[in-house]
Amino acid sequence: MIVVTGATGNVGRPLVEALAAAGEEVTAVSRRPADGLPAGVAHRRGDLADVDGLKDLFEGAEAVYLLVAGLGDTLRPHEIVAAAVASGVRRLVLQSSQLVGTRHDSVSHAFLRDFEAAVRESGLDWTVLRPGGFASNAYLWAEQVRTARTVASPFADVALPVVDPADIAEVAAAALRDPAHSGRTYVLTGPVGVSPREQARNLAEAVGEPVEFVVQSAAEARAHLVRFLPEDAVDGMLSVRGEPSAEEQRVSPDVERVLGRAPRPFSAWAERNAFAFA
Repeated sequence: MIVVTGATGNVGRPLVEALAAAGEEVTAVSRRPADGLPAGVAHRRGDLADVDGLKDLFEGAEAVYLLVAGLGDTLRPHEIVAAAVASGVRRLVLQSSQLVGTRHDSVSHAFLRDFEAAVRESGLDWTVLRPGGFASNAYLWAEQVRTARTVASPFADVALPVVDPADIAEVAAAALRDPAHSGRTYVLTGPVGVSPREQARNLAEAVGEPVEFVVQSAAEARAHLVRFLPEDAVDGMLSVRGEPSAEEQRVSPDVERVLGRAPRPFSAWAERNAFAFA
């Protein structure tokens, strides 16, 4: 049996679907009720912050996907991993972040560094996934595209190889099922750098109508984002988007190495999710 935490999110849901389609016994764990899960998938309400309840959630699992919501700074990584060990789990796959490797002094990613250390020191089979920026971050523009057919963003022409969450899910499914991925750290990106201006063009093509691109200042973007994201996360996001390192702009080969195909481009994500912007 495989336990997937964060099972209703942009990665968790397609991961549950991929595992179920492969015939795996899956328990989907989320803090809120989950609708539309595949037939045969069990759902449990749970939270990684409730360490005392984790032994019951993990009981009987061969493998666990650990997905940390937000900054995760209220969690206790070593206790979470210890609960998995005590429950007889044999394999852990952790969704971390590319920035753990590229921004060693990032305060907002210190927690994930601790979580990676806990997983690696667990004595279990482990795989760490370090995705770059998510294509699904474009959902932040959904309301303005729906209502005004505009995208407002800073750093208009800075291109980053954003990754499709469905690709992260497929790599995660492979790591959960195949011990050949044990002891590996995979950096997951898209196939090519794409700028905010290019993303707006892709969204326009997906919805079949013009979408105007509006250049924001970094200060304007920050003032908007901190209304619904933690300040540390916003500052980190803007730093990467405005002044990415060469490594953060590099296309990683790891999606293709694991899946045997190139990662999906942002345009494919936009087409698949056009309903959210129409």
